[in-house]
Amino acid sequence: MEPYIYSFIEKSKLSELLESLHCCIELPVQLLDEDGTILEYYGSKSTYCQHFISHLSSRDTCKEIHTTAGKRAMNLGTSYIFSCHSNLSHIVFPLINHEVLFGSILIGPFLMEQADSTLVLDIGKRYPDFTMEDLMELYDDTAEIPQVEPSKVTQISRLLYYLMSNLINDTGEQFIINQKKLHQQAKISESIQMYKTLSVTNTEPYPLDIEKILLSKVKEGNLKEASSVLNDLLGYVFLSSGNDLPTVRYRSIELCSLLSRAAIENGAASSRVFTLNNQFMQNVDDCRSTDELCYAMVEVLTAFMECMFPPAVENNRVIREAMNYIAANFSSSLTLEEVAKHVHLNPSYFSRLFKQSLGASFKEYLTQIRIEEAKRLLDHTEYSILDIAIAVGFDNQSYFTSVFKKKTGLTPGQYRK
Repeated sequence: MEPYIYSFIEKSKLSELLESLHCCIELPVQLLDEDGTILEYYGSKSTYCQHFISHLSSRDTCKEIHTTAGKRAMNLGTSYIFSCHSNLSHIVFPLINHEVLFGSILIGPFLMEQADSTLVLDIGKRYPDFTMEDLMELYDDTAEIPQVEPSKVTQISRLLYYLMSNLINDTGEQFIINQKKLHQQAKISESIQMYKTLSVTNTEPYPLDIEKILLSKVKEGNLKEASSVLNDLLGYVFLSSGNDLPTVRYRSIELCSLLSRAAIENGAASSRVFTLNNQFMQNVDDCRSTDELCYAMVEVLTAFMECMFPPAVENNRVIREAMNYIAANFSSSLTLEEVAKHVHLNPSYFSRLFKQSLGASFKEYLTQIRIEEAKRLLDHTEYSILDIAIAVGFDNQSYFTSVFKKKTGLTPGQYRK
């Protein structure tokens, strides 16, 4: 029977990718199924591993360690670098479908530093059946294990993530979800520690001041800070309830009702809010852990705020339209107010949205566009510097020269030479 993984991706395509990866990084690459069984192997198997495995019991297998590492990587939401039971390093990337691990890509073994006697002596402590002669033989075998600088290991790990997460869509989507959950759990843990420092107990009054801050951030449309405050509240709920799931469910429903009222009061369509509220109530019953419940809370918070403010997709469309208008008109005396009017937004709101989306203010972006065009004209035309300054939207040569040097470190004349 064909392994499950090949029902998601063409076998020949995956084989070519893994073979190419092996040739580029010059390390062993394996494709494993959900039980850790090797489906494909590229590279030569090391004598070190063969000698090590020959001394192990049937219960202490590489398959189990590799599968455990794959699950760990799935929970982390990224490629995972780990050391196996023989003290050799590996990188694993999990292959996921519907939140289930059905295989993994394994790179290794390799060393991240020169092997010394401590590597095998540590094995001797954990595996008393190894004689000193066995350990010395293992030490000799380390000479054939490739050594990779830690910085390069990190880059290989990133490469594996980008190659595989885009190859199997469900894996990439699940990684993003897992990363968000892990980040949220860390923030809630920080909140719990804060409340512990303050000696909060289940007899302490509910922090209404934090709840008011949450509502104010929701009304401002500040999702990042609203999510942070929500995690603070959830930390309080966790600590005061003793992490009791039914209690956390009840408190989450209360918070959802509070957020839904705030959304309606600030312009969200009541029909949409009621629908989201009902969906959340149904999801609450399906949550089997407090982690799932907390992530559901952040999702419904995001949904409520999207009802109140333009969603990201609409924002992206507006910014693209603004960028196109700037590209067509940068040579004129273009103003923020003119572009805001073109995209039918209030100038103040457009200014904030523009900087949030592109990481640069309107003025900074416009200046960069003008400088890039000036560089092109300096490189490929014989126009005078004054003509170029006017052509890209500057009023005079002196100001153009000053801005050009600030951005490039050279005057236009120096750049042209």
